[in-house]
Amino acid sequence: MPTLMRQINTISRCAGAYRADKLSDSEITPCHHSFILAISHHPGITQEMLSKHIYINKSNVTRTLSYLEEHGYVTRTPNPEDKRQLFVYPTEKMEAILPKIKAIAKSWNEYLTEELSPEELSLFSDVLEKITLKAKSYVNSKEEGQK
Repeated sequence: MPTLMRQINTISRCAGAYRADKLSDSEITPCHHSFILAISHHPGITQEMLSKHIYINKSNVTRTLSYLEEHGYVTRTPNPEDKRQLFVYPTEKMEAILPKIKAIAKSWNEYLTEELSPEELSLFSDVLEKITLKAKSYVNSKEEGQK
């Protein structure tokens, strides 16, 4: 039996391939998906908070935001009280692509779960939420200096 992480990684890679197919006509790549959703839902989020929110290291967040800024999807504004801190805001260009990003996510989820009964889907969702919370607790406790 494959390990849990192997299955989750396979699903994640397949989701990336699906998003790549659906976004092939744009500058957006599959890795931008979580950034677009997070920034659109939290305008003015700091780069550090974005890193924590989507569980991606700070250097990858900086690199991805540079790409999104160069292509007109975000603006980054220094915090007037602390110039080292940058606030990230969606642009009209990001807001324009947001419905497509949401539709892609919705259609992928529907595709994956179309053969599940409502009971199976509910149970799966509950179990996945428990596993997600456990994973987040590890990362969050590590940030607080615990193990």
